Amino acid sequence: MWVYDDARFAMRDVLRLSRAMTFKSAAAGLRLGGGKGVIMLPPDREVSPTRRRDVLLDFGDTVEELGGRYSTAEDVGTSASDMTVIAKRTSHVTGLSRRRGGSGDPSPWTALGVHVAIEEACEEAFGSRSLQGRSVSVLGLGHVGGRLATRLARAGAKLVVADVDASKRELATKLGARWVTPAKAVTADVDVFAPCALGGVLDDESVPALKCAVVAGAANNQLADDSIAELLQSRGILWAPDFVANAGGIVNISVELEPDGYDPKRAEVRVQAIGDVLRQVFEDARAIGATPLTAAMELARRRLREASP
Repeated sequence: MWVYDDARFAMRDVLRLSRAMTFKSAAAGLRLGGGKGVIMLPPDREVSPTRRRDVLLDFGDTVEELGGRYSTAEDVGTSASDMTVIAKRTSHVTGLSRRRGGSGDPSPWTALGVHVAIEEACEEAFGSRSLQGRSVSVLGLGHVGGRLATRLARAGAKLVVADVDASKRELATKLGARWVTPAKAVTADVDVFAPCALGGVLDDESVPALKCAVVAGAANNQLADDSIAELLQSRGILWAPDFVANAGGIVNISVELEPDGYDPKRAEVRVQAIGDVLRQVFEDARAIGATPLTAAMELARRRLREASP
């Protein structure tokens, strides 16, 4: 659920997000496809609680019309309580609260997966998984980015953080992090840059200005286009493909859909396995002399072919 100035932007976004979700599910080895839904908010006015509820109910009707070919879950701009509203119109909804038999907010699981991905990328780049003393710039302190920053601080990382929402500065103070502007967070002189806001942050202008050795974060569609992967590699910057690193949320949801029902311990084991997938991606990239993006996409495509009837 996001504000778009033009319906064409919303359509472009949902197509990019669904493509990434397809690769994300496949790379993680999940028996899921890659659907995505976008609810376009008006840019010129606030949405009242009543209107928001109506929109969510309409969205639930749309999901129901697909007859189970698509199951929805919370993402940017929505919450577990929103899923409860959608569930009034369709059973094809996941991420409901634990009280209602779901797995709850997927954000902690996404943050865990990104944390594991950062450790694996540091192992590849620096020869050690330890984050003690590592400097990390986190751009975006929302549901996932805030939890990731908290995890990184507990692991001993030195943090630089930024968010467009000035109220997030309170979390920065609590974590002992240095608060900067979003632009400075991108170009901070750190070991790891973790983009956790909206996509497209890595482009022809930002990548030449990076002062990090690793990029690994929670944001979807971090590359403005696929060619940016080559630019990162030419600069000697290791990029953890976003659809591998940020798969924790959908991995958790997949456990909710299993016949045995949801088990958080089983979910944690599955999310931790993101590190194994990323290690394979880095190994494959070295073996074929390609970027991590190419290796990750090939892994995903191979698993999609294997799953096709």
